[in-house]
Amino acid sequence: MPVISFANPKGGAGKTTSALLLAGELAAKGARVAIIDADPERWISQWAKLPGKPANLDIFADVTEDTIVDHIETAAAKAQFVIVDLEGTASLMVANAIGMSDLVLIPTQGASMDAKGAAKTIKLIRNQERMARRSIPHSILLTRTSAAIASRALRNVREQLDKAGIDVLSTSIVERAAFRDLFDFGGLLADLSSDQVSNIEKARENARAFAGEVIAKLKAGGVTAKVA
Repeated sequence: MPVISFANPKGGAGKTTSALLLAGELAAKGARVAIIDADPERWISQWAKLPGKPANLDIFADVTEDTIVDHIETAAAKAQFVIVDLEGTASLMVANAIGMSDLVLIPTQGASMDAKGAAKTIKLIRNQERMARRSIPHSILLTRTSAAIASRALRNVREQLDKAGIDVLSTSIVERAAFRDLFDFGGLLADLSSDQVSNIEKARENARAFAGEVIAKLKAGGVTAKVA
């Protein structure tokens, strides 16, 4: 089953939010999804304790560099999709997860510090490719973008990525109140009320487009990616 890892050693790049959005969209379509919560802050594990976690979404926590391979293998044997939310460092745990991934997504805000973190992640992926003697598909995921206009810094980062020939997902994760509210109130985007959250439909459209592009990316790489 596809293993999708979210990695960037720069903290605050949007890894956890992006991972939860993808997991939520896949689970909402009926797929069995497992999240490996390897972030020391355990935000997804805390989210899972709130009301509304779907029964077809499992969380694996208490992950270490010694156990992450076992956790991924166990999850892959049960779930249709395995999503790994990695810690914000270039550690052995991160390297091991990348080596087992069918797709690595690198959440990156439109700032040079995030871009430098992304560059470190790509270097780590290249090293794992050499060790495994296989290609590890990977893409930049632009996060916390403005719905209205692209900033000068974001345009600069995008130009640098394009010049370097680095794949960037067409869908970016827009800064939305609904995405933050998931971690306060639990559940999925479908559970949030338009009476309490602004632009909820726009947030849902964004998440659907993101999940759809990830599925297409997996299929283009020859990975079976079926939802129920």
